[in-house]
Amino acid sequence: MKNIYVGNLAYSVSDDSLREAFAAFGEVARAKVIMDRDTGRSKGFGFVEMPNDAEAQAAIEGLNEQPIDGRNVRVNEARPRS
Repeated sequence: MKNIYVGNLAYSVSDDSLREAFAAFGEVARAKVIMDRDTGRSKGFGFVEMPNDAEAQAAIEGLNEQPIDGRNVRVNEARPRS
């Protein structure tokens, strides 16, 4: 399972629209936009989990610096939590 970080998300991006963008490259196990607990608004980043490493790498290369809902996103492999 490859965990992918997606940054610079527009506030309008939902879990579903994030999943749709990555589904063009393969199977998506999970897509989650991180929300602020206090305001309920997106924090502007999220994570996508893809079970196939080759599909995940294709998604990283295909979506990095590409627009999702009008903003160019930053996409790379997520660093493990410390």
